[in-house]
Amino acid sequence: MNKSKTAVRYWAIVPAAGGGKRMESNTPKQYLKLHDKTIIEHTLMKLSAQPELSGIMVAVSKGDQYWPALNFKSSLPLYMADGGEERCHSVLNALYELETVAAKDDWVLVHDAARPCVRNEDISKLINTLAEHPVGGLLGLPVSDTVKRTDAENIIEKTVSRKGLWRAVTPQMFRIGALKSALEKAIADDYLVTDDASAMEHSRQMPVMVEGHSDNIKITHPADLKMAEFYLQLQASESF
Repeated sequence: MNKSKTAVRYWAIVPAAGGGKRMESNTPKQYLKLHDKTIIEHTLMKLSAQPELSGIMVAVSKGDQYWPALNFKSSLPLYMADGGEERCHSVLNALYELETVAAKDDWVLVHDAARPCVRNEDISKLINTLAEHPVGGLLGLPVSDTVKRTDAENIIEKTVSRKGLWRAVTPQMFRIGALKSALEKAIADDYLVTDDASAMEHSRQMPVMVEGHSDNIKITHPADLKMAEFYLQLQASESF
């Protein structure tokens, strides 16, 4: 009798080793308070509530004094990895650790620690849309504003057509083995990637954009905290 094929599982990686210099705070932005919890706690709560996930890998800086103090309790298995110099190094370190408990053909959803307002319905949409796709893809938003290209003095050179333009957000979902290989290649080529999809593109893969909600903001500046508080309150009211 043939052995049944092992079901593909879904995992999450949260790179959380950044300092967030633009937040004008001595505390790394992922540990700033949002209502009664830190930003990263809100993010991990969202991921912990995602029924498709099998576990979460968090990459934090070596010597991070804030993470142990949180004592975060997850409803999913929670694993730790060392953060790296750049986001891509943190994700790659997390993938190496994840390989000890996951298969290379499992899916991994990489999500920014500073995106606490992601909707679980959008994560499910991403998973369901790409479950059978050969490459994977990411949540995003079609560009709706008029886009201008300027020179070094900010003088407009041309208006860029927004047709086919998207804002990339997270999670970004790819096979563990494929994303690991893509990041290794990008780093070896000295090609600094700002998200996981660009590493896949550098390896001549073609990710798919999946439209999500516009409230999936990344907290980057101090004013973003108030906006995130508003969105979380709105989402909470919608759930009743």
